[in-house]
Amino acid sequence: MNRKTINRRFCVAPMLDWTDSHCRGFHRLMTKESVLYTEMVTTGALVYGDVERHLGYIEAEHPVALQLGGSDPTDLAHCSKLAQSYGYDEVNLNVGCPSDRVQSGRFGACLMADPGLVAECTAAMIEAVDIPVTVKCRIGIDEQDDYADLQRFVSLVADSGVTTFIVHARKAWLDGLSPKENRDIPPLNYDRVYLLKEEFPDLEIIINGGINNLDETLLQLEKVDGVMMGRAAYQSPFILKEVDQRIYGSERPVISDAELIEQLCDYVELRLAGGAQLKYISRHVVGLFQSRAGARQWRRYLSENAFKPGSGTEVIRAAAAFIPDLSYDSDITTPSISNTRQ
Repeated sequence: MNRKTINRRFCVAPMLDWTDSHCRGFHRLMTKESVLYTEMVTTGALVYGDVERHLGYIEAEHPVALQLGGSDPTDLAHCSKLAQSYGYDEVNLNVGCPSDRVQSGRFGACLMADPGLVAECTAAMIEAVDIPVTVKCRIGIDEQDDYADLQRFVSLVADSGVTTFIVHARKAWLDGLSPKENRDIPPLNYDRVYLLKEEFPDLEIIINGGINNLDETLLQLEKVDGVMMGRAAYQSPFILKEVDQRIYGSERPVISDAELIEQLCDYVELRLAGGAQLKYISRHVVGLFQSRAGARQWRRYLSENAFKPGSGTEVIRAAAAFIPDLSYDSDITTPSISNTRQ
């Protein structure tokens, strides 16, 4: 079966409550090459819920992957078919989320204890679709924390036909740590992921966890096939502006600040015309000018005004006027914010 080739040198991680369609469309303004991932969608939400609400997106988001959470091979095969019918470029199985809700539903990181079941799931998914089926996992869980355990997991799942593994280089403590704590407290072990690549050279290994900028990304790419960045890309999205040039070698010019604001306004107008409200878009862009002069005022103006009924691109343009080094040709006078702090 000929499956579509996706260049995963740089991916933006699936993040619950963050990487919705509005977020992905915004990220796509800055990087045309990166692979973008949805929030995790459970099979139950698609089997029993509103499929369009969970799977709808805009064409500009490509290449875009749907991440599924579940452990029933039949349901996962069905949902993979839905993903393909909606035009997703990849379907990814979550074997890394450590939340209580995920454990009670017997999916996410707890599945690492049952690689045979994961292999059944991925085999069913691969049989059902032509698009790539990938797995996102941890390096271990609880006391199952030897390299041999990870090696066995990857070997069994690879035998089902999976050729791409996205590995969060931290173990997950399913008993004793919250999902938030599991993102920070277990120490990073990049060497274990590097060893995995050495022992499985024919597999595509994408590393995830604690990677904060493009310099670190380039160093990781000397050891593995790709990098998945999560919180850093979301909280400081300006990072994404140079991904195409520095990671993919694109000759396309880096988008200027002024052009980005113009494209953001065009994007907002597109979304508003489709029935969206500005507050659901603007929450993803508040970190755009992180650590730059005027960033605090940009964030505050958006937060105070985007929720108002009828708010539109005038809010974006007015907020942009607070960025002093933004080469932005606007007739809008810098607005006032009560108690604005420098």
